[in-house]
Amino acid sequence: MHGVLPSRKTSHPPPYAARNSRMSSTRRRQLQLGAILACSALFIIFMISRLFGSSEERIPPGTPEVVVVTLIDDTAMSKEYVGKIQENRRYYASKHGYATFFPNVTDYKFGDSPRSWALVPAVRHAMTVYPHSTYFFALSPHALIMNPSTNLRSHILEKKKLESLLLKDKPVVPPDSVIKTFGSLKGDRVDLVLTQDGEGLCQGSFILKRGDWAKFFLDTWFDPLYRSYNFQKAEGHALEHIVQWHPTILTKLALVPQRLLNSYGVNIASRGGKDVMYKDGDFIVRLVGCDLDQNRNCEKEFEPFYEKWKHGVGKGISI
Repeated sequence: MHGVLPSRKTSHPPPYAARNSRMSSTRRRQLQLGAILACSALFIIFMISRLFGSSEERIPPGTPEVVVVTLIDDTAMSKEYVGKIQENRRYYASKHGYATFFPNVTDYKFGDSPRSWALVPAVRHAMTVYPHSTYFFALSPHALIMNPSTNLRSHILEKKKLESLLLKDKPVVPPDSVIKTFGSLKGDRVDLVLTQDGEGLCQGSFILKRGDWAKFFLDTWFDPLYRSYNFQKAEGHALEHIVQWHPTILTKLALVPQRLLNSYGVNIASRGGKDVMYKDGDFIVRLVGCDLDQNRNCEKEFEPFYEKWKHGVGKGISI
């Protein structure tokens, strides 16, 4: 007679074997404690970095807040004319601790595109030469700073001042563009300050704030695709295109009244006529279109304003 054999273990244990509830509860408490300690450690590290570190950029002493950028074309301008332009910019910059930058059209490659496209890489170049400056004021060579006492921060750039100047819910390209400027833009969110006349945006005088957005904006504007479109007004129409159809650019744009930054020295009805012409005390006078019209001469139009500026400088008064 055979003895009783022990029962065999099954090879198919139940899928959800009972667990020791005490062990499960202990393990859960350990995991919770570990998570709390990890979060606490991260919080302490964050607070230490906030207290003893700084997210603000360290700007070297003596860095100019503003760089005045004027593109020169020595193949189309006389040395005397260039000298007067540079004299005007340097005098203004010296009064406010700004810097000047005078790149030449021949410094840049832009294929078969119109030479005016050189403006865009010129501003990008200035940002490389002055990597810590905050603002870049791009001003056409066919313009004069008539009121050298004008400080850009108090004139336009200070937050509350800029907010009071903003042209809100205004068609980007007059008179009836469906794309309009934002109505709730804050002054400290603005990276590009522009004016417009009766025909469109004015790239002959603008202020750009340094930063990643500025680099993106300039790279987008100078995209080879846009340069290949053969826009009638070259970089001017390209600017209007990207402002209207790239919300990322429109959200940083401030339009301000034209005569703050871009008064005209000639009466052109389609561009605003007498309402936008230079008046004594205005910051800038610009000879818009003088380089595009064969019946006009930039240097001759420049001369009377230059003499007026020199006379005012000699007297030490605002013009």
